[in-house]
Amino acid sequence: METVTGIFPSISGLHCILRMNVVFVAILLHSHLECREPLLIPILSLYMGALVRCTTLCLGYYKNIHDIIPDRSGPELGGDATIRKMLSFWWPLALILATQRISRPIVNLFVSRDLGGSSAATEAVAILTATYPVGHMPYGWLTEIRAVYPAFDKNNPSNKLVSTSNTVTAAHIKKFTFVCMALSLTLCFVMFWTPNVSEKILIDIIGVDFAFAELCVVPLRIFSFFPVPVTVRAHLTGWLMTLKKTFVLAPSSVLRIIVLITSLVVLPYLGVHGATLGVGSLLAGFVGESTMVAIAACYVYRKQKKKMENESAAEGEDSAMTDIPPAEEGTDVVEMREEQE
Repeated sequence: METVTGIFPSISGLHCILRMNVVFVAILLHSHLECREPLLIPILSLYMGALVRCTTLCLGYYKNIHDIIPDRSGPELGGDATIRKMLSFWWPLALILATQRISRPIVNLFVSRDLGGSSAATEAVAILTATYPVGHMPYGWLTEIRAVYPAFDKNNPSNKLVSTSNTVTAAHIKKFTFVCMALSLTLCFVMFWTPNVSEKILIDIIGVDFAFAELCVVPLRIFSFFPVPVTVRAHLTGWLMTLKKTFVLAPSSVLRIIVLITSLVVLPYLGVHGATLGVGSLLAGFVGESTMVAIAACYVYRKQKKKMENESAAEGEDSAMTDIPPAEEGTDVVEMREEQE
């Protein structure tokens, strides 16, 4: 528990990152960059936010974590970390992140080319640009659910944060995940399906006019269905991270790109164009990715279950062998009984 309380200051320090981004934007807006190079304002703000985040994480690590990490780990904790082990754990997660980052540029490209580079294409890309941050608000935080399993699952042998007096079970994690998904779905439907709420958000926060905000309503309503695949993906990814079986996640990123591009090519023939095409294709990609993650999790679960059954069967055979007395001892007992008779 001492470790947990020590980490909280580092986590709470991360909340200052968003505030620092806002502060830097406010400062830069009062400089001459607003007139000379307006694009430098968000770029410099991102750099300063990243610098603050990196500094906060490094200070938190060296203050609360660095001294308690053992130099060596025994076999019961998975053994020592090697470059090969770390790469095998990391590269599927890096591949997934890369495919997630290139999805939106691919969507913008196909949506623009679908409309032939006309003014309608420019408008569609502008709608996508405006709806991305607003649509991401109610469900984006669900991605962090993947960190719950590695941190609190009692079956994780390297878990140092689980208290023996108050153990977090898999059932608790599943309930927590379900509550988060239900909360996100509720926020999505309240924000995007309640009349005039999404328009007001776009007008007051993004700063668009009412006519443009009306064009964003349908794409934002499609975002309402994102929490389900995102939650499934995050929950199962966290479980696979606990087992260090991340290699089975690699096909999901490939399938996401395949489904995304297929949707962007096929949906225009069904009469879907513009920003609706882009957001709908993103949803299809998310569903395809989460489906593949679920298939991979089922595969790992069946292998784990079969392994446990084999181990229990082997233990049963060993115990049965130890219960049977040796043949010589059995004959000695029979001979002693015959002599007594």
